[in-house]
Amino acid sequence: MGRVPPTPLHEHAAEDLRFIRDTMARAAAFTAVPGWGGVIIGATALVAAAVAGRPQNSFAWLQIWLAEAGLAVTIGLVAVVQKARRSEVPIAGAATRRFLLAFLPALVAGGALTVVFAREHLTERLPGCWLLCYGAAVASGGALSVHVVPIMGVTFMIVGTFALLAPSAWGTLLMAVGFGLLHIGFGFVIARKYGG
Repeated sequence: MGRVPPTPLHEHAAEDLRFIRDTMARAAAFTAVPGWGGVIIGATALVAAAVAGRPQNSFAWLQIWLAEAGLAVTIGLVAVVQKARRSEVPIAGAATRRFLLAFLPALVAGGALTVVFAREHLTERLPGCWLLCYGAAVASGGALSVHVVPIMGVTFMIVGTFALLAPSAWGTLLMAVGFGLLHIGFGFVIARKYGG
C-alpha cells in the first residue's frame, strides 16, 4: 500500500480562508439600509398625507397611498443599491438574502390585508394596519442590521397600534407621523452614524 502524500500547506490555508470568508458572509449584518433614502421617503409621505386628507372608504384616498407606497419602494431600492455600492457591500450577498427573508413576510401580509380591508369597506382603518405591518417588517429585518433599525421598526409598531385604537379620522395624521416623521428622524440618524 502506498502512502498518501500530505496535503500541501497552501491548500490548507486556502481552504481555511474560504471557510472563514463564508462564515463571515453568513454572519454579516445588512448595512445597506439607506438613511438619506429614508429621509426622502419621509418627505414624500408628508406630501401624500397632505394630498390624501382624512382617511375615507374611497378609491381616491387608497390610490394616493398606494402610489406613495410604489414611490417609496422605488426610492428605497435605488437608495439601497447606491449605499451598497458606496460601502462596497455585495448587494446579492447572504446578508441581503437573510434581510429580505425577514423583511418581506410582514409586507406580504400587509398587502393581503389591504385587499381584505378595501373589499370590506374598511379602507379608513388601513393606516394602523400598514404602520403595524411595516413596523413588523422593519423590526424583523432590522434584527439583521444595525441596532437602530429594529428600534425604528418597534416605533412604527407602536404608532400602528395607536392608529388601530384611535378614531379613524386620525389615520392620515398618524401616517404622516409614521411614514413621514419617523422615516425622516431615523433616516438622519442612520445617514449620520452609518454612512448614508
